[in-house]
Formats: sequence, C-alpha cells, structure tokens
Amino acid sequence: MNWLRIFIPITGVALVATGWRFYGWPGVAVVVGAIVMWVLLHFTRLMTVLRRAADQPVGYVGSAVMMNAKLRPGVTLLHVIAMTRSLGELQSPKDTQPETYRWTDGTNSYVTCEFNDGKLVKWVMVRPEPEPELRPGPGSPQP
Repeated sequence: MNWLRIFIPITGVALVATGWRFYGWPGVAVVVGAIVMWVLLHFTRLMTVLRRAADQPVGYVGSAVMMNAKLRPGVTLLHVIAMTRSLGELQSPKDTQPETYRWTDGTNSYVTCEFNDGKLVKWVMVRPEPEPELRPGPGSPQP
C-alpha cells in the first residue's frame, strides 16, 4: 500500500487545522495558498516533461547505454520520461501491471523497463550483435 496517498492529504488537513488554530482565517489562507503552490509546482513539472517528450519520437532515446547507466530501482516513470525526453513504447497490454516500456537508440540498442505502480522494478539493455566485417581475401582488388 502506498502510504503517501494517505499521508499527504492528512498532512494537508492537519496544516489547515493548525493554521486555523493559531492564526484564524489568515492562517488558513496562508496554508491553503502554500498547498496550492505546491500542487502547481508539481503540475508545471509534469507539463514541462510531457511537452519535451511530445517533441521526440515515441520510444527513442539518444543513447541506450547512457540511459542504462542512469537508471536506478524505484525511479518513477515520470523521471525516466524526463531523463529520456521521450515517451516509452508500451510493450505490455494496456492498463495491466507491471507496465513494460522500451526505448531504442540509433544503433538499435534498446532498454526495456518494467514499472510496477509507476516505479521502476527492473530493466534490461540489449545491444545487437555486430555484423561481421567482410575482409578482402588475398588477390582480391582493394577499393
């Protein structure tokens, strides 16, 4: 169970009650103003991340190797989207847990991330096998 879903509203109500208790209506106004500012800051961050991600192709990342190096367990999906500046390509069925997203770079390397309740659980990076170079044999013309 996610305790923040319970703790944050209870804290907000307690702060409003404390503002009322010590300062009356002006205290309530200050506390409610601070809570609205906090909500607006988070909303602005969300919109900024999504605006940047809207300018990129879905599932594209500049470097899968760098993305792999920056990932940590417990990071939110919003943080990963902000880091890659791209929405991930959904690999799992819609609206099922865990959610699986994939980001691919220009070299066809990709990182597949698994999120459970919006938090990164595990990820796998796959690099394609390099194609064998054709070396000219003895007596063949040189380019």
